Amino acid sequence: MPGLTRLRGGQVYDPEHGIDGEVRDVYFRDGFIVAAPEPGTAVDNDIDVAGKVVMAGAIDIHSHIAGGNVNTARLITPDLRREHMMGSMGTRRPGKWSTRDTGRRYAQMGYTTVVEPAVLPTNALQAHLEMADIPILDTAGLAVLGSDDFLLRLLRNRRGQQAVNDYVAWTLEATRCLGLKVINAGGASAFKFNARTLQLDEEVPYYGVSSRAILNALQTAVCTLGVPHPLHVHCNNLGTPGNVATTLATIEAARGLPMHLTHIQFHSYADEGRHGFCSGAARIAEAINANPHITADVGQVLFGQTVTISGDVMRQYNAHGVASPAKWVAADVECDGGGGILPYRYKEANFINTLQWAIGLELFLLVDDPWQIFFTTDSPNGAPFTRYPELIRLLMDATYRNEVLASLNPEAAELCLLKELRREYSLYDLAITTRAAPARLMGMQDRGHLGIGAKADIAVYAPDENYAAMFSRAAWLFKNGEPVVRDGEVLAEPPGHVLSLSSGGGREIERELQSYFDDYFTLRLDHLKIRPDILGSATMPRMETRYQLKEPA
Repeated sequence: MPGLTRLRGGQVYDPEHGIDGEVRDVYFRDGFIVAAPEPGTAVDNDIDVAGKVVMAGAIDIHSHIAGGNVNTARLITPDLRREHMMGSMGTRRPGKWSTRDTGRRYAQMGYTTVVEPAVLPTNALQAHLEMADIPILDTAGLAVLGSDDFLLRLLRNRRGQQAVNDYVAWTLEATRCLGLKVINAGGASAFKFNARTLQLDEEVPYYGVSSRAILNALQTAVCTLGVPHPLHVHCNNLGTPGNVATTLATIEAARGLPMHLTHIQFHSYADEGRHGFCSGAARIAEAINANPHITADVGQVLFGQTVTISGDVMRQYNAHGVASPAKWVAADVECDGGGGILPYRYKEANFINTLQWAIGLELFLLVDDPWQIFFTTDSPNGAPFTRYPELIRLLMDATYRNEVLASLNPEAAELCLLKELRREYSLYDLAITTRAAPARLMGMQDRGHLGIGAKADIAVYAPDENYAAMFSRAAWLFKNGEPVVRDGEVLAEPPGHVLSLSSGGGREIERELQSYFDDYFTLRLDHLKIRPDILGSATMPRMETRYQLKEPA
């Protein structure tokens, strides 16, 4: 949209600047938000948004949108693919699937940035090329380390923290990722030695290093290097009754350093009661409230059919007996980790599924500071991202939430704490957890807010007492100042940017990596080093936004 644009008279929610529903005008030009011009300055595009809600474009920090596991999930669930095709023909609305539909459906809800949280370094090129095929959205990836042979050899051979730091810096630079993730630290490697569980203080076979030691080494590297996003931690014992103790031990293992715990709903299970399964959400929320250096995203469960995708091959193998429909895949990735895919249906009448649904909501409502708890469904594991509007309504409307609870498994509903919670998220809270907090956590200074100099990624919503309806169809969405959605309909599908981190390090270890690849791999080290000119495609060229390291912790 050329020239100066004004969004006039909207109710602005911008938590980064403490703006809570004030009626303001927002100006932007050349893709960036600018200050109000001098009186009498001509406005080229004047858009009346009086009575509407204005926020920065939403940011999803954990959604599986690309990569080998996502494609395997597509292959084994052709029924979901058929649903997408039917939806495209107007017969039925799809849940999610194709790359194009991923961009369009996110944009319709007011999202402009999404992070793929599980990029295996050997698969990074394919993941980036797939993300390049997603229109509208800016995308980023988190590189996965923690079960890879090279790191475990460094730790086994006591090479020291500096060698780990160099390896982490090299990996982030080579894979063009924005941060680092660890999945059940050492678990995929232990699985290859026939282990089916791995506790935090248990050693990985052959390497003689504990899961805690792996976690500490990677967290120290992230903090020492100054990577803006804290280590993104998928804890041990996902989905296991009693894993609340493991999660609390992981928080303690952070030693006061920043750490982000992902899909924490799946790690908040106690083992008391007649069924040996109950909510541990209150204990986890208490720990988060007492530790401001800890953040978490929820991984909310919503009812219906989905497909679960995870690099935690140990957990996915252990759960294959509950796949619905009964098909599953477990895969080893060369010296790098693993993955598991199985479809699953969450059922309203099921005792465990009802408690999973309630536990996620309890975490949202019991963590005091919305800057510490993040809005995700671990899409598609807890539910596809297309269900976000329903989750928003559950958080913002206690009456509706209790009505849904009353329709679920009665024994689970009676056991859970949720029925006692009256808290409702405000629009300001929602803007924190879906905009301002994700941008701050990821080090994205140019988005998540409406301050001068920010990208003109702006979502506008028409108020509605039904918050699911309100947030399912943005009245306007501007991407880099260009209108891409109006009244819920996609107007344009421009390419997004790839967001990466300029780590500027790791050269010291590259010679050693080269020798390692020559000895053990069937591909060259250069295969892992992504060149900027191949981050896009011939049909969808992409710009790259590079963020800088911060001062080390």
